Amino acid sequence: MTTGRAKTWTIERRAKADVTHDRSGAVGVTDTTATGTDDAALARALADAAGELLLQLRANADDLDPRGLRDRGDASAHALLVARLADARPSDAVLSEEGKDDPARLRAQRVWIVDPLDGTREYGEAGRSDWAVHVALWERGELTAGAVALPALGTTLSTADPRPMPAPRPGPVRIAVSRTRPPELVRRLAALLDVELVPMGSAGAKVSAVVLGDVDAYVHGGGQYEWDSAAPVAVARAAGAHASRLDGSPLVYNRPDPLLPDLVVCRPELARDLLDAIRRTTEEGAA
Repeated sequence: MTTGRAKTWTIERRAKADVTHDRSGAVGVTDTTATGTDDAALARALADAAGELLLQLRANADDLDPRGLRDRGDASAHALLVARLADARPSDAVLSEEGKDDPARLRAQRVWIVDPLDGTREYGEAGRSDWAVHVALWERGELTAGAVALPALGTTLSTADPRPMPAPRPGPVRIAVSRTRPPELVRRLAALLDVELVPMGSAGAKVSAVVLGDVDAYVHGGGQYEWDSAAPVAVARAAGAHASRLDGSPLVYNRPDPLLPDLVVCRPELARDLLDAIRRTTEEGAA
């Protein structure tokens, strides 16, 4: 879920609290966070734990309407991630969609960038699987670890064990786009490339589709925040995919304003032609 303002949480040391709720909150989940593991393994364990929690919430939400389920999912997954990071990495800061803004993160050397529930709309729709949990670590200017859990698919992509991208398939360039607001520039790309648009939900699901070979690229130009792309970009790069701004410039994280409005992730062999087509489309649109 994306909001119009930056939200940050700086972790404070606290007693570890397993997330156990009744019908007014979330339900208990197994603690899969192993103290002392490396950062990539921790990111994966956290994403898996939050994903398990969200699945259990969804399965036991008979008393909730879709909006109530989404709100509970956002809040409960955020609480789980913050509590477990506070236990495992008490000196680190966290930038979360659901946290309180704190500029102290800008002075931190290590910042966890998390989206507790990416694709909130899809999570609230029965039967949809295109939602995700994002957990990434930014360290001294770079993304150094990340995991994207796709709980409804039983899949987690992680920098702990990157998946090699499958071989390309013949046919049009399959581009993942927003199912509710696909950018106009993607439609204009069809005039320059043989393109098939593939609508789907969360940014994490779209980038994962590139890594898994279900699509060839994800092009976004409609506004996002750092938590929308940090973990997906980390796992995509680990798999060998290209990731940049639409103009080819680097994606920069942990900035004062976490708005990061555009993104392209694609198969590496497509990057040059796709970025050139985006540039031409952008120039023609501005003319």
